[in-house]
Amino acid sequence: MPQLDAIGLAVSDMAASLAFYRLLGLDPAGEAHMETTLPGGTRVMWDSLDVIQSFDPAYQQPQGRGRISLAFTCESPADVDATYHGVVEAGHRGYKEPWDAFWGQRYAQVLDPDGNTVDLFAALR
Repeated sequence: MPQLDAIGLAVSDMAASLAFYRLLGLDPAGEAHMETTLPGGTRVMWDSLDVIQSFDPAYQQPQGRGRISLAFTCESPADVDATYHGVVEAGHRGYKEPWDAFWGQRYAQVLDPDGNTVDLFAALR
């Protein structure tokens, strides 16, 4: 049975994307192809549009939100707020400010440099 091994992101501005995800605790390494391994072994990979188009010349990056969503658990509701504001203060786009969701979590959403939604959440205590 196949197993999920990696999540790949096609990025239009590698430096901006890496800076964004480093704010969320990821530490990608590499050269043209960047990746990091999460606890549990799943990898997150970043490739520039040039790299993607080197093996798929017809590739065009989709526009707008909703192509992919990544969710990051935070240590506490206060950490959701601090992370959200830290990302926004670093110049990235907030999408939904932190709120207490009806399903029992503190939740917020930011957008990465390519418009992908990134959810930040923690259990309400």
